[in-house]
This record gives sequence, C-alpha cells and structure tokens, in this order.
Amino acid sequence: MTLPKRGLLAALALFAIDQLVKWAVTGPLGLDHLGAERYVAPIFSLRFVPNVGVSLGLLPADGSATRWALVAMTGAIAIGVAIWMTREKHPTDQVALGLVLGGALGNILDRVRFGYVVDFADLHFGDWRPFLVFNVADAAITIGVLVLLLRAFLSRDKAAPSVESPHA
Repeated sequence: MTLPKRGLLAALALFAIDQLVKWAVTGPLGLDHLGAERYVAPIFSLRFVPNVGVSLGLLPADGSATRWALVAMTGAIAIGVAIWMTREKHPTDQVALGLVLGGALGNILDRVRFGYVVDFADLHFGDWRPFLVFNVADAAITIGVLVLLLRAFLSRDKAAPSVESPHA
C-alpha cells in the first residue's frame, strides 16, 4: 500500500482553506450571530447559519448526545473514505476522495469546537435559493462525490477483448 500523496495533499489543503475561510467570515468579517449578513453580489451573500444537522437539515443534533453521535458517525465515514483513498489507484479518484475527506474533517472540527457547523455561503436568485446555506467543506464534499460518480459512470476501464478458443 502506497500513500496517496495527491489525495492527502488535497485533504490537507481543503481542510486548511475551509478553516481559514470560516475564521475570516466569523472573525474579521464579524458574521458570528444569527441575522448577520453581508451582500457580496446580487446573487451571493455571506450569512451566518449555525448548522446543527447534516445535509438538508436531516439528523438534527441539537442535544449533547446527538451532537457526539453525529461526530462519531461522520468520523467513521471519514475513516472509511481515508481507507478507500489509500486503496484507490487512479489519481483523480484519490484527489476527489481527498476533497471529501478534507471537507468532512473541517465540518467535524466545527461540530467538536462549537456544537454546530459554520455555514455562510448563500447563493440566491431573488428569493429562490437552489441550495441551502453552505460552506467550503460542503462544496468540496459535493464536488468530490460528483467527480467520483462521473468517473464511475463515464470512464469505466475497458476490459481486454476476449479471445475465443478455436476448439470451443
């Protein structure tokens, strides 16, 4: 087993960028309480949202026991992704898994430190919001999963042509 250097580098870089951006949003920009918002563009704003659940508000962890259960569950998933990454041969898949791993670790650290995940990116078109408020880690996890799915469906390894025996 060789270490997937590209995947590990992607995970570490993504984790660092995610935490740096969350720090900038909640620190210097002062978006650290409900209702705090900054308009960046007509279709994008920064808005503080403490996310106590997982995607789409599923599994809300609003108590101590559910919070730590969610940390344990996402930690187990992160371990599974890390193991998969060490076994993956294709560099693109390693990087995609690195994005998923780095994003998961960033969100786990938030949940351990604050009891919630810091979400802040609000993409909207008027009142229509195609996504929930998200963060860098969420975007990386989504991109990593999409890359893995696209590669699985569109770039399957071609099997070597079979040679039929003339004696069959």
